[in-house]
Amino acid sequence: MVPGIVLACVAGVALGLAGFVVKIYNLLVSSSQQATNGFAQIEVQLKRRHDLIPSLVEATRAFLGHERETLEAVIKARQQASSNLANASGNLTDATAMKGLATSEGALMGAMGRLSMVIESYPDLKANETVANLMEELTSTENRISFARQLYNDLATNFNIQRRCFPTVVVASSVGFGQDLSMLQFDDSAELQHAPKVELVAAGV
Repeated sequence: MVPGIVLACVAGVALGLAGFVVKIYNLLVSSSQQATNGFAQIEVQLKRRHDLIPSLVEATRAFLGHERETLEAVIKARQQASSNLANASGNLTDATAMKGLATSEGALMGAMGRLSMVIESYPDLKANETVANLMEELTSTENRISFARQLYNDLATNFNIQRRCFPTVVVASSVGFGQDLSMLQFDDSAELQHAPKVELVAAGV
């Protein structure tokens, strides 16, 4: 009788522990997936930005033939940012990949800021409907990126807190969640917020 009671107690404890682990696993899966979906929204908007930039460069090329270095710098920065986005996507726990993405996006916005300044000095170019529309689209996209980035960082922070809290931290690594999600922090937030926002271009139409 006693051995049977002991076995029943052991089985009960084992089932309780299994249920505890399953509950934690499901919680972490749900939280991680929410953050992943949040980053996917950043990716959509960054790809949109990357797709718009070549069109803008082509639209300004006829006016800015002598500004070849400025245009080439934009295209080069865009290519690097696109490559780093692909590297960071799906590697949200890789702080190096996320840092590389932030740095390359900063360089891209710096190059775009210089191009915007050049555009400002050409009234005919400012008044070009195609250029004005593209710049307006870039501004709108930048706003969406900002919102998506804030949402992702909030979701990633929530996951990291859940993962580190007791008792979750005891089993997180053993169920495949041994690393925090990396934040996406742009190096020069002021430049990134203001460089592409050239409302004066649209106003000149």
